[in-house]
Amino acid sequence: MNSCYYDSVADEIIVDALPDDPDDPDYVEILFGADIQPIFTAKCAMCHNASRNPDLRDGNAYNSLVPTYVVADNADGSSLYTFLESGHRDIADEQLELIKAWINQGAANN
Repeated sequence: MNSCYYDSVADEIIVDALPDDPDDPDYVEILFGADIQPIFTAKCAMCHNASRNPDLRDGNAYNSLVPTYVVADNADGSSLYTFLESGHRDIADEQLELIKAWINQGAANN
């Protein structure tokens, strides 16, 4: 018995290949509301809520993070990214790369 196995990657964003320059034709904007907040809601908000800083619940996360934990345009200098990169909460590599790209794109509240 044989079967075929296919990986669908056409719809995936390869974040580490994304340029930071919006004028680059390959630029893909990472959106806080659509791309980043869902990560915090699924992985972080159960602990990081009104009783633990930063408050990562929907509607609170951005103001809790920027500028205290996030340095716009500098993921490697942002305590949020370096803490998550060290293995906190086992954030998936793809999710970590989205967070990194969002920070390096200016950490906009979009």
